[in-house]
Amino acid sequence: MVLFSIAFSLRGSAQELNCVVTVLHDKITGTGIDPQVFSTMQKSITEFMNSHKWTSDEFAASEKIDCNILINLTGNNINSDPDSYNATLSIQATRPVYNSTYTTKLIDFVDKDVSFKFSPFTPIHFDDNQASGSDPMSGNLTAILAYYSYIVLALDYDSFSPNGGSTYLKKAQNVVNNAPDGKGVTGWKNVESTHNRYWIVDQMLNTRFSDIRKVWYSMHREGLDSMYAKPAEARTRILSNIRKLYDVNRENPSSVYIQFFFNAKSDEIIHLLAQAPKNERSQYITLLDALDVPNLAKYNALR
Repeated sequence: MVLFSIAFSLRGSAQELNCVVTVLHDKITGTGIDPQVFSTMQKSITEFMNSHKWTSDEFAASEKIDCNILINLTGNNINSDPDSYNATLSIQATRPVYNSTYTTKLIDFVDKDVSFKFSPFTPIHFDDNQASGSDPMSGNLTAILAYYSYIVLALDYDSFSPNGGSTYLKKAQNVVNNAPDGKGVTGWKNVESTHNRYWIVDQMLNTRFSDIRKVWYSMHREGLDSMYAKPAEARTRILSNIRKLYDVNRENPSSVYIQFFFNAKSDEIIHLLAQAPKNERSQYITLLDALDVPNLAKYNALR
């Protein structure tokens, strides 16, 4: 892991997110479709994410959280409304590692339950007290964007202090509780799926999964941020936390939170595991084989 010095400054006046938004629309075909709508959509979402004030804290420009959102439009004319779309939303966010050129992933997730209405002439607006808005399909776009903004903030804050992101997890849960409810709107209800927006934040706040948040803090603040000074100790500290994740998974199999964790962290864990002495790897690989099945072959290649 290449290391260099990152300066952590006091919070300044800039907003919290540095979000790059991309809208793909090649699957939207038909007569009367103005391509300008999609560039306006991309610009409007970018401005919303980066200009909305998500916290009461002040961030310096250098402290903004880098994130990327890819919205892939897969269909339109939902409910016979030409301004409505089905889509998938991919979101990634990173955080710098202290004294390092390295940035670590906070989130790497694809949400397939995305539908919304977008009008180029209506500004994107979000109110915590009325997450649904007056029109369910229009409100669903801002609700989804706000939800993931709060999740990213929570993960960032949790990585710097134990349970530091609780305020933003509760805000994300408030979005869920007040989410739009209408024809074509999905992803917010516990009865719709076991792996949707409802369950992600529910499990993050549930005490049954509290050890995952402890591991998250330890992995970042006590592990990665210490890598520049004591790499072997930091690596061991990170890998030793795998046992806690295993215990949580044993009590809560097929948890979306566990999958959510490894979506962001599997490559990093594989990299750290490859640096560990071979005689130490097997104990971790056995646990990881049960935790992160999609990457089983990569773990076992390190035995």
